[in-house]
Amino acid sequence: MTSSTPAARSRYAVVLLTVVWVGACLALLWWLFTIGMEGWADHHSNGGARAAEIGRRSARALLFLAATAAGGPAVIALLAFGCRYRRTGLVYLFLAVVVAAALTPAVVDAARTLRPPAAPVPAPTTCQEHSGGDNRCPGG
Repeated sequence: MTSSTPAARSRYAVVLLTVVWVGACLALLWWLFTIGMEGWADHHSNGGARAAEIGRRSARALLFLAATAAGGPAVIALLAFGCRYRRTGLVYLFLAVVVAAALTPAVVDAARTLRPPAAPVPAPTTCQEHSGGDNRCPGG
């Protein structure tokens, strides 16, 4: 069996995708680390003036990391199942489920950070008389 057979190429494809997935996760972790260090520097030098912007950037980076960390093994599992590597596909599928379950609380918090808060309910501007007393407006 030479290295140019379809079975060897599919094995190399699984290995290559695994290396790309690990590299992408490490790069996104590094990006999160640099955002965290920028937040630390901002907190100590500017008193946290840009905390909201840095929080949004870190939430966005965390969502990218979660999608890559959980989606990568799922894609590799599909490739492994397609190449008839059943056990390899099951391992990567299990890994995708475990990573997705572990990152779910962080993803929910990051999505909450990125979603703008609801507009406050406006206070009534008209005076409404209440029974049993005078006709003055409450509060002034």
